[in-house]
Order: sequence, then C-alpha cells, then structure tokens
Amino acid sequence: MNSFKSRTLASLRTHRATAPTKRAWVGLDGFVDTIVTPVAQRTGQGEAFTPINSIPEFSARIAGAAGKSTNIEFYPRMDKLGGNGPIMAAALLAGGTQITYVGSLGHPNLHPVFKNFAERAEVISLCEPATTIAVEFGDGKLMLGQLRSLDTITLNKIEAVAGPDKVRSDLAAADLVALVNWTMIPNMTGIFQELLNFVLPTLPPRPAGATPRAFFFDLADPEKRPRADLLEALHLIGRFEAFGKVTLGLNLKEAQQVADVLGLPAPDKDETSLRAAAAAIRTQLGVSTVVVHPRESAACATADGTFWVPGPYCENPVITTGAGDHFNGGFSQGQLLGLDPEACLTLGACTSGHYVRTAQSPTLQDLETFLANWA
Repeated sequence: MNSFKSRTLASLRTHRATAPTKRAWVGLDGFVDTIVTPVAQRTGQGEAFTPINSIPEFSARIAGAAGKSTNIEFYPRMDKLGGNGPIMAAALLAGGTQITYVGSLGHPNLHPVFKNFAERAEVISLCEPATTIAVEFGDGKLMLGQLRSLDTITLNKIEAVAGPDKVRSDLAAADLVALVNWTMIPNMTGIFQELLNFVLPTLPPRPAGATPRAFFFDLADPEKRPRADLLEALHLIGRFEAFGKVTLGLNLKEAQQVADVLGLPAPDKDETSLRAAAAAIRTQLGVSTVVVHPRESAACATADGTFWVPGPYCENPVITTGAGDHFNGGFSQGQLLGLDPEACLTLGACTSGHYVRTAQSPTLQDLETFLANWA
C-alpha cells in the first residue's frame, strides 16, 4: 500500500538535493533554556528522587502552599539553545537550508549556548537572550520566562545593528522569511507594520523562474495578550500574502485561541475538527496555508483542500521543549523543497518525532531513516 509515509519518502528522495540552494531569514527571539524536572520526594543525592510527573500533581503541590509556603526543587537536565526562532532555524539548518538568523542571542558577545549554531549560520544578534526554565511533565510543560531583553527588539534596532541595506538585501535573497514568537516580543506588531509599509514594497521582484517567497508565522501561545492585539496581528499576517505565500503555524491551544478571536468553532484533537479549523482560519485570514499540530497528529489547509497525518507519538520523550518549533522547521523545509501539503505535514511530524527521541535536530538523511522505519 502506498501510504503517506512512503509517498513522502519518495518525494523527499527526489527533491532533497535542492536543499542547499534554499535560503531562510529567521527571527526574532532567542532564549537560553534550562530544562528541569520537578522533585516530588528526594531520597538521596543527584537523581535519587521521585519526580512530579503531571501538571495536576504540580498544581496540587502549589495549591497546598496557600496561606503557608513551600519549597519545590527543579533538578536541571540541560542548558540549551532556546526560543521559537533559533530552534526552528536549527531544524532548517540541519536540513541543509542556508540561514540568516536575527534575534536576541547575546550582546556584545554571543551567549555560549549559541556558539555551535553561529558557526553554521549567519547570525545578527540584537541584545541579550531571554531565559526560560522549562519544567517538563508527562502531560505537558510549563515555560517560566524572563523576557525583558525582548522589549528592545524593533525594526530600527535591526537596521542599526545590521544596516538597512543588508536587511533589505537579505530579505530579497530569502526563499523563506520566518517571523515567530509574536506573543513575547512587544514590538512585533510594529515590525509587521513597518515591513509591510516600508520594506517589502521596496524589494526587487523574485528572479525569473523562482518560486514565490514564503512567509511563516508562529504566534507562540497568545493567551496573555489582549484579544484586540491578537486580532490586529492576525489581520497584519494576512496582508503579507501580497508579497508571497503565507503559512500560519498553530499548535492546538493556539488554534483554539485564534478560532475564538475570529468567531470560529474551536478545534479538538480529532481529524475532522482539525481539518475544519485549519480551513476556516485560512479562509478568514486570506492566507495560503494554515497548519494545526497537536501532539498526536497534524492538519493543514491550502487552496487545494485539507490534509491530515497521524504523528509518530513518543510515550517517553527525551525532551519536549522545542518539539513544536521542530515541527515548524520540518514543515517549512518541505515547502522549500516543493513537497505537497501531505508530505510537508509528514516531514514536520518526523522532524519533531526525531527530535523528542534524540534531543537532536535531524538531517534529511535522518528523516529518510525515520520515515523508512516508522512502523
């Protein structure tokens, strides 16, 4: 039987040679992530403890401290490169795409967690990175962030550091422009407006025979932002369609939030509602593609219809922080290679699936192996 996996594998093998010719301009955040496990009961030193395994168990511990106090230990697992932008860019970089990354990676010197990344990508760092303590549980994760440095990110800051001519030449050369983490960058809406009004209209046309420029947007959990702000950002994202093909990537929670603010039915995890939500959001915003990816599967809607694939669910992941950003990187990699929507979904699922099992961004050869062995 010619399954979605075998179809994707064949398509990837046909198109993978073009990956090194593709360029992406990605930004604008940057985090140092500390991955931790919360301790329920300690029985000795080091890893001799029973973890708090679920968010309800963690919330019960916190609720029990009301009117009193409590001490909760976070056992550190690793410090790593973090942020929606750097993780998505790392996934694209592993797939062979040329990367220009603009964001908060350290100033005046890069933070050490970005050293390896900066050796393989062109990096333009604007300010100090934000920080996150990522508390991972079996049923989800809590991201505890300190974000003050992101307040300084504006288009003026980008042009002051990189130079306005370089910003425009880099954007003109990019096959993909990915602007992610709208929620945590207070000036991102203003950056959208300035790009739409003053930068993108000045770029030269794409070379003859080149595919239209692709744009990718990830909101990054807009729950804490006012509804009016989210609605404004969504309509601005739709306006980018005048300058290329826009993809809006959403996890399930984000899709429910976006559907709510647009007055649309909220999706659940089932295939039917995921397809319907992706199609309804796409129509409402007037963009080329909307992707919705819960942990168990992924769906997207394009002008050609809706598509859905199951995910390679991992019961005991090595890491979960960054899984969604790896999905975004894999999906965008598929678009850059010219794969069809089903194959783009499958590539996103495999990129995320490989990452949560290994804590490593997969190469295209890794993805071929993953696809060939996906039972």
